[in-house]
Amino acid sequence: MTIRFDDKVAIVTGAGGGLGRGYALELARRGAKVVVNDLGGSRDGTGHSDAALKVVEEIEAAGGTAMSNGGSVTEYDQMVEMVVRAKEAWGRVDILINNAGVLRDKSFAKMEPADFEFVVDVHLNGSANCTKAVWDTMREQAYGRILMTASSTGLYGNFGQANYGAAKLGLAGLTKTLQLEGAKYNIKVNTLAPTAGTRMTEDIFPEEAFKLFTPESVAPAALFLVSEDAPTNAILGAGAGVFQAAYVTLTQGVALKGDELTPEGVAAHWAQIIDRTDEMTPQSGAEQAMSIMKKLQG
Repeated sequence: MTIRFDDKVAIVTGAGGGLGRGYALELARRGAKVVVNDLGGSRDGTGHSDAALKVVEEIEAAGGTAMSNGGSVTEYDQMVEMVVRAKEAWGRVDILINNAGVLRDKSFAKMEPADFEFVVDVHLNGSANCTKAVWDTMREQAYGRILMTASSTGLYGNFGQANYGAAKLGLAGLTKTLQLEGAKYNIKVNTLAPTAGTRMTEDIFPEEAFKLFTPESVAPAALFLVSEDAPTNAILGAGAGVFQAAYVTLTQGVALKGDELTPEGVAAHWAQIIDRTDEMTPQSGAEQAMSIMKKLQG
């Protein structure tokens, strides 16, 4: 069955280039009306450009429908205004892809607090701002598909990206709560961890790898995760046409009591504590507490 987005309205942040542009073009090609949001700055978040307008022109030239928006995701009022404009034009907002991002890579020893705060503000707070701006609309219409953009850096770490990694794992955590709160309103929330050759990574990837890791090879994952029949609470890795699921798991663990309830007891049972046999994938924080109670009763 072909996945279509006819009569759906989508917002894609950071859509003036790279991954966001790829998502916006493909959503429009499959019938969505698209708000192309991009502040148009450089990859460190400075400056402005007309990048969003150019993507709108591409969409319209191909017969699609789109509008540009130059608001900053770090300014909640600007995100609210973006949603108001989309609803005035098209009546609703069905899809939000939080894709806007910046890099300010340095080792933690050399990183200024301002560089940490700014990257977290754009990625984490920016995604929260956009999501909050559409949340009531999606609840009222009992339909919403939201995608957060995490990263392998957030999930697994990467030298020189403490700020970026902290923000990206934060987005996976935001997803896990919002998918619970949105469930009864048919709002599905997922996390994508893309690897792509864009201006964010052009001086990191070797040239041959850069050619393989195209935005177009990631877009199928993003579009599936915001489709009508999307799962919810997934963390999906995507790059060069390879798609992988990531999970936050929990081992069965050990219940220590009496004289063993000491740091020495933890040390003595470490191998058992980290044994991944029969590990779980809790669907909420409450499930961890329940697993502890079960262990104590056992």
